[in-house]
Amino acid sequence: MLDSELQTSYMPQVHLPEDMDKVFEHEAKEFVEMLMMYNCAIREVQTKLQVLNDELSLTRNRNPIQFIKNRIKQPESIATKLKKKGLPHTVKAVEENLNDVAGIRVICAFIDDIYQVADMLTAQDDIELIKTKDYIKNPKKNGYRSLHLIVEVPVFFSDCKKKVRVEVQIRTIAMDFWASLEHQVKYKKNVRDAENIVYELRACADVINRTDYHMQSIRDRIVETD
Repeated sequence: MLDSELQTSYMPQVHLPEDMDKVFEHEAKEFVEMLMMYNCAIREVQTKLQVLNDELSLTRNRNPIQFIKNRIKQPESIATKLKKKGLPHTVKAVEENLNDVAGIRVICAFIDDIYQVADMLTAQDDIELIKTKDYIKNPKKNGYRSLHLIVEVPVFFSDCKKKVRVEVQIRTIAMDFWASLEHQVKYKKNVRDAENIVYELRACADVINRTDYHMQSIRDRIVETD
């Protein structure tokens, strides 16, 4: 039975501030064009992932990808990140220094699916792998786990071809659930008992990791009997 219900969020929503010309030094038009370019890059990478998932659904009768999310970093966040890096608020500074303006999150059922999807994506001859950060094998101190890839993909326009960088985060359902809750604690103000919550989340991250590997082991034993 083929699973054709892969969930995706296809068009990232970007909220442009009214004073765009003040935020990006009178490059409002160029900035909007840049966001369109990143949007197109997301479409390119997301389509590749969907095709790979469809192929594995046929050849292996299962889908490694459960669903895909995407986002374009909001203008205010871009400006804040440029400021932290001591860079000017210009389109050129964004394109040359920020790798995470366009982001895709890929949610898999099992840990080995994460690495399989990453290998298949980066093996394609028009995808260039720029950087890998493996927070599964080397989790962050707070317990965060995910595989991060910075890839560069060509986007074809009417009069040119441009290589655009996209950050791809690949994680399990449990890792994503944990990260969503941790994000709320991190960015929500005046959280009661925040210190203990952070401690509990760290402990939960270890439990989730053991559960992910245990579930994978069970899955492997089931597959062996087929």
